[in-house]
Amino acid sequence: MRLLVVEDEERLASSIARGLRQASHAVDIATRAQEARKKIGSETYDAVVLDVMLPDGSGLDLAREIRAAGHHYPVLMMTARDSVEDRVTGLDLGADDYLVKPIAIDELLARLRAVARRTPELRPNIRVIGDLIVNPAARNAQRGGRTIELTTTEYALLDFLSRRVGQVCTRLEIANTVWDEHFDPLSNIIDVYIARLRRKIDFPGAKPLLHTVRGTGYVIDPDR
Repeated sequence: MRLLVVEDEERLASSIARGLRQASHAVDIATRAQEARKKIGSETYDAVVLDVMLPDGSGLDLAREIRAAGHHYPVLMMTARDSVEDRVTGLDLGADDYLVKPIAIDELLARLRAVARRTPELRPNIRVIGDLIVNPAARNAQRGGRTIELTTTEYALLDFLSRRVGQVCTRLEIANTVWDEHFDPLSNIIDVYIARLRRKIDFPGAKPLLHTVRGTGYVIDPDR
């Protein structure tokens, strides 16, 4: 799933995002309500993990705005307050679940799996790209009937690219969703992982699917 984490405490946001990425989810971070609004308006998410208390507004108001804008994806609220009244207010405003800080990443992942099971549009569909099959539910891939062994980061990269078949993904987009805030834009780590992934999915005798668009980024496209 592609997730947005809205949390103003940067260390906590980074820790949550790191745990989600280790589970092969693509994650964006917003530390302010206004930043979250911009991302929600320009990107497509499968779920939002949203802090109740933000420096420039209330997460409850943002949850209400998400629903008013017609977004039906799950919203999981986070709060340091554990009163019944707070939980009821959040749920009434459109939240799908409520987590009390400190957040345990295993519990968050379990809650995400739970909302995915009861939300039909979140049930991951198998993606078929030529003879490449990407299975988000099992987090694996096959090509030509042969299973492709992928590391967590390799799968996260393939998952991101396979969501956007035919669309060129820039290095910045890849870095922001597959890597964390410690990514060094001057490093060649993306190139290294692209090369590893290409060797695995475009093995000898197979039609190339993963392409480099010089000066722009990378794309999975069976028609190139």
